[in-house]
Amino acid sequence: MSADPPLTPEILLRAYANGVFPMADSADATDVYWVQPQIRGIMPLDGFHASRSLRRAIRRGDYTITFDTQFADVVRGCADRDETWINHVIFDQYMQLHALGHAHSIEISRNGALIGGVYGVTLGTAFFGESMFSRATNASKIALFHLVEHLNARGFTLFDTQFQNPHIETLGVIEIAQADYLGLLEKALQNSAEF
Repeated sequence: MSADPPLTPEILLRAYANGVFPMADSADATDVYWVQPQIRGIMPLDGFHASRSLRRAIRRGDYTITFDTQFADVVRGCADRDETWINHVIFDQYMQLHALGHAHSIEISRNGALIGGVYGVTLGTAFFGESMFSRATNASKIALFHLVEHLNARGFTLFDTQFQNPHIETLGVIEIAQADYLGLLEKALQNSAEF
């Protein structure tokens, strides 16, 4: 269904609080539509699974982790693919959410170059993962590993990944029914956490 009236940060936050998020058909699309999956992907914050090769890459530590220093570049990195749901409307709205302190990014850099990252939205103790990208082996997985650590340290209780796919399923993302998700979301919105 189309997002009408036009998106605002307030409408976006209200949508997230009700288990709904926006997408566009393509980078060139001029509008967005609302999505409410009946089966929801979540990353249990105590259930991140790092493979042996990922643990080795993390131990090697040949990267720098930052938060909220390259938000626009992370969103652009996520949109830079053959098929994307991030259009100019979504980009502009998430830049506004970032300015308001509700959208955040984790960046992975190597030798000063951004090689991977994740961005999402926060409300209460929920983090709504929007997208991630990788320009080097394991970069997005490393970003997710450090994001889960960060969310745990900051007192977050829900990491919504929206959907499950084979890439993040190997890291521990599970699927739950929308009704169960809404119960977890309701609890997460009763408290607060600082990203």
